[in-house]
Amino acid sequence: MESIVSKILDDLDIKILDILQKGAQISNSEIAKRVNLSPPATHARIKRLENEGYINQHVAILNQEKLGFDLLSIIFISTNIHQSEKLKFLEEALKSMPEVLECHCLTGEYDYLLKVANKNRRELESFIRKLNKLGITRIQTSLVLREIKYSTVLPISPNHQN
Repeated sequence: MESIVSKILDDLDIKILDILQKGAQISNSEIAKRVNLSPPATHARIKRLENEGYINQHVAILNQEKLGFDLLSIIFISTNIHQSEKLKFLEEALKSMPEVLECHCLTGEYDYLLKVANKNRRELESFIRKLNKLGITRIQTSLVLREIKYSTVLPISPNHQN
């Protein structure tokens, strides 16, 4: 069964996206060589993929530890908030917190999962105090001891095996 992506995008689009997600600093001419297109045609495809929302942004992924963010936490939170305006306020507050690297709304025992970067325990404690002021009823914090795998690469490559 073909994925929905392969019905909307052709093989060249998929190859370009795969190349870019593995290293966005690669030059347009190098991408063009790899996909066997002219540089202007490659550039036009990349612009189209950006305009259609397949490419959200081009970023540099920084080394947390080298920048002093040695404490990475996974925080599960629950809330008794059910009014849509108050939930929107909570979610906007979570999005605005620079420590929050990721925030996911969940099903199950907890309402949200946060991935949070802090420099030390004092910063984490301060962050948890900020959470408590938002109407959070339950917080479970787990400290990340070490990262086993981190990737931003989606398995879209034609060579990817399921």
